[in-house]
Amino acid sequence: MSEDYNMSMRKFLKQVGVTSQQAIEEALRGAGPAPGKSYAIKAVVTIEELGMTHEVTGEIKGQE
Repeated sequence: MSEDYNMSMRKFLKQVGVTSQQAIEEALRGAGPAPGKSYAIKAVVTIEELGMTHEVTGEIKGQE
C-alpha cells in the first residue's frame, strides 16, 4: 500500500476516533450521572461510492 493511502487512512480513523469520543462524552455529561447504567452504541462507516457500510455496536457504561 502506498504511503499516501496509509496516511489518509490513519488521518481519517484518528478524526473519527477523536471526534466520536468528544461527542459521546458531551452526550453523557448532558445526561448527568448514571452509575451502573449502560448505553447501547452503534458506529456506522459508509463509502457510498463503493457500496460499503460497516457497523460496529457496543455498550458504554454511564458516568458516576
